[in-house]
Amino acid sequence: MKRILRHVLGWFFVVLGIVGLFLPILQGILFILVGITILAPEIPLFRRLLSKLRHRYPLVFEKAERLMKEYRSK
Repeated sequence: MKRILRHVLGWFFVVLGIVGLFLPILQGILFILVGITILAPEIPLFRRLLSKLRHRYPLVFEKAERLMKEYRSK
């Protein structure tokens, strides 16, 4: 059940991001990255892409991890 929910939610964000690339209201890249992050544990292509992004932009990922730790501790 958790796997199905992950796929539905992840693909929803990816599709929303693609639509957002053409609409000025939505932040397309942001939604695509959220979808890829959700799908990364399940899809090897997204896992490799996320790993490359983490290697290229380590400060962004460190900040995101700190924010997640703060959120979880509340």
